[in-house]
Amino acid sequence: MDQPGADDEHRLWGGTTLADRRAGRREKLLAAGLDLLGSDETGGVSVRAVCRRAQLTERYFYESYRDRDALVVAVYDEVAAETQRVLHEATQGLEDQEAVARAAVEAMVGLVLDDPRKGRVLLLAPITEPQLAGRGMRFIPAVIDMVREHLSRDVSDQDRAMIATGLIGALMGLFHGFLTGTLDGVTRDQFVEHCVKLLVTADRLES
Repeated sequence: MDQPGADDEHRLWGGTTLADRRAGRREKLLAAGLDLLGSDETGGVSVRAVCRRAQLTERYFYESYRDRDALVVAVYDEVAAETQRVLHEATQGLEDQEAVARAAVEAMVGLVLDDPRKGRVLLLAPITEPQLAGRGMRFIPAVIDMVREHLSRDVSDQDRAMIATGLIGALMGLFHGFLTGTLDGVTRDQFVEHCVKLLVTADRLES
């Protein structure tokens, strides 16, 4: 039973602390939430379904999350944070525009297409989950800023802002289409090359 007082938070119980066991249960619930929210089936995220997938009781669910919506937000935030981290790491230290574009696109493809669960959470869940409707609006500006920083300085600040915003909208549409299979017959290599070409020719859109 994990019901000791506050002084026992870091005392060893069976070789691990209460804090460690709580963190472990939280990770199991997050993993279960990712499986269900990232499924191609809708309506699968419920407290009962998450607990069943994580093999935990509802008591332990409410130890970490207020309700199922809180878990959904936590899953989305984790995937969004991972996306920003992956993009930053892939492009860090690169200066050439095409090298930056290719590294960013390949990193994004590796994240959201190699693990379609994460792609669905990032691109589809905000459409089906009302509590995520404004979440992407906090994530997208950081990505827009990243793209804008790599655009030609010969383009005005206003044009760079509009180009970067338009590019992210176009890329999200492309990734959504590739993820859901609506880009019929497009191979992974073709997809990557098209996205890279879109990014490296963006400066030609200047007014």
